[in-house]
Amino acid sequence: MESKLKYFLPFFLISLLSGCVHVISKDLRANADPSLTFGQALQNPDSFKGKSVVWGGEIIETLNQKDGTTQVEVYQRPLGWGEEPKETFASEGRFLILAQEYLDPYLFQRGKRITVAGEILGEKIKPLGEMDYRYPIILSKQIHLWEEYNYLSYPYYYYPWWGYPYGWWGLRFSYPHHHRH
Repeated sequence: MESKLKYFLPFFLISLLSGCVHVISKDLRANADPSLTFGQALQNPDSFKGKSVVWGGEIIETLNQKDGTTQVEVYQRPLGWGEEPKETFASEGRFLILAQEYLDPYLFQRGKRITVAGEILGEKIKPLGEMDYRYPIILSKQIHLWEEYNYLSYPYYYYPWWGYPYGWWGLRFSYPHHHRH
């Protein structure tokens, strides 16, 4: 039994660790200042020019500009494992990403989650409703656009460890759903 465990353990550990994959490169993560919070940078972005950060959130708007760059407005959200923006209402504000390339607004559309590693360029004041809002601007060095997973697959819940659409007991699961009229 012990000899089988000795061979199984490395494979188990590798599979366990592979679930914690980061989407931002190791170098960019190492250069980022983890002590610098989004809230601190929001108060005075100009005082943090040149600092490297990894931030994320939900896209509000993507604008391609005449000079070939793209500006992405993001509703900030705290990051979880692997730099994925958490599904939460918690936010400290908004920020802008400046990408030195064309990003297609169809792919980088409102509501999609995004993570960016980059350098704080300073701030940009833009109207937000009837007020002027101070946006920290990040010059992107790496952007990750998150895929959306739909775990509610009509009319069954989908769980990867169950044999869809049957559970591991061999039973079919059906849950009530709303119909559009």
